[in-house]
Amino acid sequence: MTALFALATSVLWGLADFGGGLLTRRIPALTVVVASQTIAVVVLGAVVIATGGWTEWGPQLWFAVAAGLVGPVAMLSFYKALALGPMGVVSPLGSVGVAVPVGVGLVLGERPGLLQYGGIAVAVVGIVLAGGPQFRGAPVQRQALFLTLLAAFGFGAVMALIAEASTTLTGLFLALFVQRVSNVLAGGTALYVASKRGMEVLPRGEGIRMLWSAFPALAFVGLADVAANGTYSIAAQNGPVTVAAVLASLYPVITALAARGVLKERLRAVQAAGAGLALVGTVMLASG
Repeated sequence: MTALFALATSVLWGLADFGGGLLTRRIPALTVVVASQTIAVVVLGAVVIATGGWTEWGPQLWFAVAAGLVGPVAMLSFYKALALGPMGVVSPLGSVGVAVPVGVGLVLGERPGLLQYGGIAVAVVGIVLAGGPQFRGAPVQRQALFLTLLAAFGFGAVMALIAEASTTLTGLFLALFVQRVSNVLAGGTALYVASKRGMEVLPRGEGIRMLWSAFPALAFVGLADVAANGTYSIAAQNGPVTVAAVLASLYPVITALAARGVLKERLRAVQAAGAGLALVGTVMLASG
């Protein structure tokens, strides 16, 4: 069950990243984050009411609040790092955040088998290579490197925090709702500050009309991200966090494959090799 839900997480995150990447070509990144998460808040609020999830309120939800505050910081740091580039280095480095939940699992006493240790190593190398790292070219600015590592730590921290935010299915709905409310509050504040500073927060020339036309895509990105957090939490609660975290972090492979299938982008040799290694690592983890 852990492997199944963790792999579902990687698919959902990969597709959400792909959709978000397409949207940010037309709409400012921060606006995409806030709009997509606002949709998720509305849907999750209805789910919490329908399932009676509010009865699961408790101190464990502070983990969800923390995840909701860390998430936007990590995402915006990552976008800024991508802007500073080179993307071929920044993108795969963002996936090293898997070290956070894996480290938490080891600290809590998890001890994967020898085959799983090998699977973790192979899968992590595959994840990094699937991002298409550049081994030559312009050096990475210190600021870009710092922002990338900050984002990676943030992504890993969200994985670790959301896994601790609930113990039941209805509690998970409530935890995800609280996380998204925190996301919207943090992102909305940043969006307000950006607008006051004169930064562009709506598509130039089309404004709200463009957002409305992009509503289905924004809804998909927001809800896929929510679903990914949910499936990861289930995976982490029903098996080793070390395994769940690595399998869930295969999302760069999914994003690359989606770009290949939809945009007809050609995979570089290093990306194809990375995808193959990630698949081998997945099989080793699932078999261990």
